[in-house]
Amino acid sequence: MTPTEIQIPRKLANQLLHLAQQSPKHEICGLVSSKNGLAQHCYPINNVADLPQQHFLLDASQQIAAMTKMRDLGQELFAIYHSHPTAPAVPSSQDLALSAYPAALYLIISLNTKGILEMRGFRINQESAQEIPLILIA
Repeated sequence: MTPTEIQIPRKLANQLLHLAQQSPKHEICGLVSSKNGLAQHCYPINNVADLPQQHFLLDASQQIAAMTKMRDLGQELFAIYHSHPTAPAVPSSQDLALSAYPAALYLIISLNTKGILEMRGFRINQESAQEIPLILIA
């Protein structure tokens, strides 16, 4: 069963938005961990895509290191995040085709807005996306 909304700490959301702002021309990407179902920590990972301005590809060695650290800390994979420098905060056709973790939330941050960044969450399974509303908490 998919939850009807996802709670994300405001501090973590601000951190993700800040990371996206630091790289306005390239997609940023990484993982978010959780403990007891609550998002906790951001693991930025280098984008090694051939065209990082249009796509993201997590650096495999950094992804493995982040997932190992999560396991060692008793955390789980909560979300995979990336930014869209010039596109809306919705999954692209490539995002849909390359999604590999149906249990994870996909957070997409758009810089293609007028002054206010946008972050939206999706569950992606079999190239189909369902938006999950994000609720910021203290």
